[in-house]
Parts: sequence; structure tokens; C-alpha cells
Amino acid sequence: MKNSAARTSGLLATLALLITGCGGTNTGTTTATNTSATLTSTAIPIGIAFAQTSNVALLGQELTAGAKIAEKYFNDKGGINGTPIKLVFQDTGGDEAGAINAFQTLINNDKVVGIVGPTLSQQAFSADPIAERAKVPVLGASTTAKGIPQVGDYVARVSAPVSIVAPNSVKAALKLNPNIKKVAVFYAQNDAFNKSETEIFQQTVKEQGLEVVTVQKFQTTDTDFQTQATNAINLKPDLVIISGLAADGGNLVRQLRELGYKGLIIGGNGLNTSNVLTVCKAFCDGVMIAQAYSPEYSGEINTVFRNAYTNQYNKQPPQFSAQAFSAVQVYVDALKALDQKTKITQMPLAQLRTELNKQMLSGKYATPLGEIGFTPEGEVIQKEFYVAQIKMNPDGNNGKFAFLK
Repeated sequence: MKNSAARTSGLLATLALLITGCGGTNTGTTTATNTSATLTSTAIPIGIAFAQTSNVALLGQELTAGAKIAEKYFNDKGGINGTPIKLVFQDTGGDEAGAINAFQTLINNDKVVGIVGPTLSQQAFSADPIAERAKVPVLGASTTAKGIPQVGDYVARVSAPVSIVAPNSVKAALKLNPNIKKVAVFYAQNDAFNKSETEIFQQTVKEQGLEVVTVQKFQTTDTDFQTQATNAINLKPDLVIISGLAADGGNLVRQLRELGYKGLIIGGNGLNTSNVLTVCKAFCDGVMIAQAYSPEYSGEINTVFRNAYTNQYNKQPPQFSAQAFSAVQVYVDALKALDQKTKITQMPLAQLRTELNKQMLSGKYATPLGEIGFTPEGEVIQKEFYVAQIKMNPDGNNGKFAFLK
């Protein structure tokens, strides 16, 4: 069994948000749904809860792209033993209340068999307990903060935890510049993931024998970083590490360079999107970001995914798109395996959700991320990790993630 204290804490937080954060007409109760009925549609509904609005939409767009490619690919391959899947999208926005509302709609109105999402770990700590209480499987595609799988028995993720991914970029920076001694750290203090990530970064810096000369805080909604950037630059750091999102993190990179900082910059997972290139443009050049995905991975399914993404968007697929594709794939593969045992269209919805959760956690999956599986707790088991460095084109408007060897 998973950590009951984490479940209780998450549930209390959710109830508090339902009372205070969802408007005057929401009393915090969950609408009843008939889970004894079987699936009523001709397609199997899988919920997708990503941010389509707010400053988080830069990440949500890439997640959505990967999910839609997966929907087309697996339906073209026959769906679930002849029955198609249908992705049902709900916008989580950028806050906890938006994620809670999206989850409630998917569970109670759309009657999905499971959910992929939400976009942010901050949202997951509030929305995942809603699904846990309803016994609906949740598969995170971009939630990497510490404690996500521990929210409950129905919560898992294909997104590798920050504790495994983040240290790789610090080690890669030391290979590029062995003379690094002083490190300035920036992080968004209003976001659970970035608070978790910066702790890992700071721990890694100390383990590598480096000095953290300053820790500067900001908000994901900030656009002016002149004070924090100036304070850090005055301490003459050799390396800057930023834990933020694409919009705020990209602006911070730009302002650091404009103020004269010339050293290496590491971006956290929130900057791991090509959408950051439109924010910092030429100033993005050289930023290093650890990766849980590489377009160069030679697996058969990754070749299919990479080609589909490249044909549609005329660029290499990013990590978030690959993780969203992989999350949908896990549902498809698990549903296929379950359907071979008992026809899923004949199962009561509540039973289907429970059996699907068990099947997902017990399986092995050959995804664009490589072969993955899950611990009994729902944590992803993944072997392959990478580090990329942004290389901007001479025009300063376009670029790519160049993977370091």
C-alpha cells in the first residue's frame, strides 16, 4: 500500500481548495456518477488534462501534440483490439482549481477510464486526490516533483522524477567547464515542482564540491528579474541554475545575458520546451537542460513517433510530447492486455478503472522514452537519460536541442 499519510494530506488539501478556490457555487462535493454501467460510447474515452490557457500553456501545447499523435497512431493500428480510443481534453489552466475542475469533469461527466495529466506537479498534488477518491487511474506525463506517486494507489507517472534527471545537467556542465566553483541558483517559489527541483540542484551542487553563492527567488508570473539577476551577477558565479517555467525562465535567461553574465546556464525541466526559444531567442544559446527523452533513441516506436511529429511540426519532438505519447501508449497497451482477458466493453466502469490500474502497473512498455515499467507505488522505471544544449541559428529566432555525448 502507498503512504496513507500522503493520501490524507493530499485529500485535505484538495478539500480546502474545493471550498476556497473553485467559486461560490462549488461546495466541495463531487457529482455522483453511475460507475456500475458499462461503457456507453463506441470509443474508449481517455481523459487528457493539460493546460491550454495561462502561462503554463507553453508546456501544455507540447503535451497535447504528443497525445494527439498517439491517438491517431494507435487508432490507425486498430485501437483496443478493434475498438478505437477517444481522447477527451479538458483545460486545466495554470492553477490548482483549474486542474480540480478538469478532473471532476473528466471523471463524472465524460466518464473516462483514466486520465493523463495534469501539466504541473503543483496541480497534481491537488487534483490527483480527486481521482484517487474516485478510483480512477491517473498517469502523469510531466509531473516530476517528489511525492507524486505517493499521493495514492491510482496515481502513477511516466515522467521520471527530478531527483534522477536534474543532477545529470550539473555533471555535464562540469565536463564543459571543470573550473566551475561558484553557483547562483534561481527558482520559482510559488510552484511545487520548482521548489522540489531546486532542492535537488542545490544538493547536487554541494555534492560536487561547488559553492552556492546565492539563492534568488521569483514567481512564475514575474517578467522583471533585474534585481535578482544583478544581485547574482555581482557575486561573479561561474554557473547559473534556473528552476522555472518557459515564460519566466526564458525572460530570466534573457535578462541575465543582457546584464552581462557570460557563464554557463542550466535550465530545469520547466524550460525543457522549444517554446522557450521564442522567449529568450538568441540569448537561449548554450543553455543546458537534462532530458528524459532523445529524438535520436533508436527504438522502433520512437522512430514512428519522431517521424510523425517531424512531418507535422517540421522540427524534432520535445520531451513533453514524447512523454504524453508514452502515457497514452501505456493506457492503450494495458487496455489491450486487459481486453484479452475480459472484454472491457462488458465491464462495469468502476471495475474497468480498477482492473486497468492494476494492469498498467504490472506491464512493461516499449515507448519513445525507451522501455519503461512501474514500481508497485507507481513510479516510472526508466534507464535512458540525456543532456542537451540549446543551439540557436544565426538569425536568433530558431534553434534546436543538441544532445551532448
